[in-house]
Amino acid sequence: MSATNLTMTNSTLLLPQYHKYLNGAPVPFSRRTRRNSELCLVVLVFISMTIICFGALFYLPEFKASYGGTFNNVYKHIQNAGPELLLPAHGNSRHDGVLEDPHAAWDKQALEAKIDEDYSDKRKVLERPDTGNTIKQHIINNSFISEPVVNVEHIETSQTNEMSELRQRRNKVKEMMKHGWDNYVKYAWGKNELKPVSKRDHSGSVFGSASMGATIVDSLDTLLIMGLHDEYKLGRDWVANNFTLENVKIDISVFETNIRFIGGFLTCFAMTGDTVFRDKAEYIAKKLLPAFQTPTGIPYSLVNLKSGNSKNYLWASGGSSILSEFGTLHLEFVYLSDITGNDIYRQKVDTIRQFVRSLDRPNGLYPNFLNPITGKWGQRHVSLGGLGDSFYEYLLKAYIQSNGKDLVARDMFDDAMASVMDNLVQTSSNGLTYLADMRFDRLEHKMDHLSCFAGGMFALAGETLGSDAAKHYTDLGASLTETCHVAYDKTPTKLGPEAFRFTDNYEAVAVRGNEKYNILRPETIESYFVLWRLTHDNKYREWGWEAVQAFEKHCRVSGGYSGIKDVYQIDSSKDDVQQSYFFAETLKYLYLLFSDDSLIPLDKWVFNSEAHPLPVKERNSQYRMHQ
Repeated sequence: MSATNLTMTNSTLLLPQYHKYLNGAPVPFSRRTRRNSELCLVVLVFISMTIICFGALFYLPEFKASYGGTFNNVYKHIQNAGPELLLPAHGNSRHDGVLEDPHAAWDKQALEAKIDEDYSDKRKVLERPDTGNTIKQHIINNSFISEPVVNVEHIETSQTNEMSELRQRRNKVKEMMKHGWDNYVKYAWGKNELKPVSKRDHSGSVFGSASMGATIVDSLDTLLIMGLHDEYKLGRDWVANNFTLENVKIDISVFETNIRFIGGFLTCFAMTGDTVFRDKAEYIAKKLLPAFQTPTGIPYSLVNLKSGNSKNYLWASGGSSILSEFGTLHLEFVYLSDITGNDIYRQKVDTIRQFVRSLDRPNGLYPNFLNPITGKWGQRHVSLGGLGDSFYEYLLKAYIQSNGKDLVARDMFDDAMASVMDNLVQTSSNGLTYLADMRFDRLEHKMDHLSCFAGGMFALAGETLGSDAAKHYTDLGASLTETCHVAYDKTPTKLGPEAFRFTDNYEAVAVRGNEKYNILRPETIESYFVLWRLTHDNKYREWGWEAVQAFEKHCRVSGGYSGIKDVYQIDSSKDDVQQSYFFAETLKYLYLLFSDDSLIPLDKWVFNSEAHPLPVKERNSQYRMHQ
């Protein structure tokens, strides 16, 4: 074999054969055939290298620590997302029509932390709010305080159209509140009350010309309940920065100061936890303590904030103290002791109760006047209207506030009501039930508008009694409330008079000229609210809406809301006073009447005589007991 042949043989054995045969002769592969094979090889090599590189990078310890957990969590999040991935994204930021990258300004570390937080295995779940107790945080004066979530649309158990109607009615009451409040802010800010016709401050209020901001304090919890948080913050800041009694040199009412100022501040403290309100409440209570310095412990009606000198009204039966005034301190003073740890306030009201309980009562009834020096009853005048009303209310509500543990208060209430039903509850010839007054053992067949609160009180007593007498209480409450509605319905304005009488010729009608006015009082509306909550009879909501329309038609002016002088005249003149209790009570009860029961539920809150809700002990987490 020649060298050439050997070389050819070796090359044939060692080198790849790039030939194919055509008609028995060897022919080289075409260029196209050779390119396909090479590309396949290159692709395989590239895929292999990519997998190797990616795996090497991913399993580097430093890389794994930084990104491994993040990718895993993102992957889990994508798995959990399911069909939501098919929905179009929305809410992307735009600037000049161009989508912006929300992460563009973040550094890598911040981005990693954010992803890990958002997609951690402990996924965050939004809880459904409870409108009765849920708290949301608001920044006030650069610090967080809690406020009740009350500006939500409450869930109604009725049909959709009924829900819409309720929402409209509730929003109407809210608009009324804002109208009156905005005008007070504009024309009388810091003063006690507004003259809405004259559009200036009202210096003839129960607190005189002193700038105590009675309307501000009375309105705060209503603003919170209605969700008017900007207005609330304005009032709260005024209280924190401007409220003081140091420059008040007049004699002020212990009763009115307690139910409006102390009661209003205590409610705001319970609702928000803001200690400004607790401290202001105690500051005022200390100013009132000199009034309790009597031989019996029964406080005087008036105290001078500058000197501490105390006295009673000259007209009050020989200088007597008034039953409804010294008997309407218990709720506020007991709660104040519980949240401050200072027992002096509880001691003061316990002394009052013990002394009153020890006295003999004519016909089992409590007269309206008691001398704080001699401890003797004054004029024999008994009423569940003016001068007597809230004494009985606070016996029942002290029992409720204590979560049923204040049995002394309950026994005193039930004993008193047994005598009231025997002596004062009357029925007209047409079957209307009313509460008469008694003077020297003689009945006066007149019922004050102030007495119309008793419908709600008796119904509440029946709800909480739990005995055979409960139904009698409940039925009496409903009957009294219907009578008060009749008194409203018989007037052309559909607003009730200050007092109405029952004679052979008249039933539930004001006869005397000085009984025909309406000064925006809340008592009838209060009973509508309580009866609605306890019975869910829709007539109470309809009666309340009638009152809203009447207030709008006859009491609304460009500067707020005014009382009228004669409810029997369509075009009655105005009294030009926007009462602070119109915000604290009337509008609050109307708003709650058209709200769900879970907003200020009656098993967790009890309303003081100015409609400031105080928490029920052991039932309400917002009681905020001093530790």
